Amino acid sequence: MNYLMKTALISSLVMSTTSIATEIQSFSKSLTTHPELEAIDRFNHKAMQVTDIKRVLASNIARDLYAQKNWLQVLSEHSTAKLTELGLNHNNQQLIQQANTQTRSLKGLKKADTNLYQLRLASNDMLEQWQAGEQPLVAFAPKGDDKDWLYVEAFDAQGNVHLLDAHTLPSQPVLILELDSQQVKKEGLAVMQAVFEQARSKPALDTFTQHSIQNTAISTSKLDRIRLNNDEEPWISGKAEVYAVVTGVSPSRDEPVLDIVDMPYLDYDGTDYTPNQILIHWERYRWQAADVLLMEQDDNTNYQELATTFLDIVTQVMRAIPDPNVQGYAIIPQLTNQLIKAMPSHWFSNDDDYVDVFYTLFEGQKYSNHMGASNNAKITLSPLTINPRSVDIKADR
Repeated sequence: MNYLMKTALISSLVMSTTSIATEIQSFSKSLTTHPELEAIDRFNHKAMQVTDIKRVLASNIARDLYAQKNWLQVLSEHSTAKLTELGLNHNNQQLIQQANTQTRSLKGLKKADTNLYQLRLASNDMLEQWQAGEQPLVAFAPKGDDKDWLYVEAFDAQGNVHLLDAHTLPSQPVLILELDSQQVKKEGLAVMQAVFEQARSKPALDTFTQHSIQNTAISTSKLDRIRLNNDEEPWISGKAEVYAVVTGVSPSRDEPVLDIVDMPYLDYDGTDYTPNQILIHWERYRWQAADVLLMEQDDNTNYQELATTFLDIVTQVMRAIPDPNVQGYAIIPQLTNQLIKAMPSHWFSNDDDYVDVFYTLFEGQKYSNHMGASNNAKITLSPLTINPRSVDIKADR
């Protein structure tokens, strides 16, 4: 990139940032007169994304920096803090309520009072600077693919916008405004699993499962070790929030089966984790075969829509196969491939991201240092049989 192009790019960014700052400052001032109406109007815009909500929150919360003396103590004890724990002013408290309501709607979560937003110190090394009196900035992750990020917007206590290098940790203290990803993922995966279970023939499934638990041993595959490759994510990105979608075919009917498995321990790339976690319950799958698709939770996914989309795709694939038993377990990768192919391009940016896929895993087989198809994840999987609990039943005397 030559000098003129660089100059034009920087000028464009500065003008764009100035425009954004003016809009947010105007919005912030209006909150003093009609906070509820202005917040509702701002957050209910049909094109609103979670990133837009974070921008407004970051700007307004940064203005509370000088007034709040307990933030330093709270964040020195814990690297993160819920916004509701920080004693924000009345306008910001109302703003947070509106932000939570709209975010839950955007992400397909149930209505609840649980706060979804938090502040996180970008690095524990910044704590000493803050304690020495250097005021932190409040930043948030940009939109789009993190590999394309050049700058991160951050606000100071006067409402000024600062452009921080997206790939170099700042030298000054920075607080990151973000979703509580663990809380969001926990609620989101519950929504997805509920959609999957609702689509099944419940009486037959419940009878089959109950019989298996009470009278026979349960065949499973246990995840002994997992490692994700180092993706060199920008400094503003927090811990990974990975989950698995297990795909297969019902043993009792020609229907797809999708299951969700949370992986709350899988925080960072480039690290070995030994969870000893049950990954697959084999009584749920025909041909003793299943695929495992790894996904990472991010900001802009609606979990209700995601689960419905997944279910619609695999159902359509199954209906297009005249006799699934003719092809046998070879149809399972067809289901998984259609899930991956149907993902919109923005799913590979900063929405729920495809991480890797493991095709055609079999019951009773040991997989040691088994690489996924995209070479981004490596697992060790071993068979585990869980025997039913023996119960002594004594007749009444």
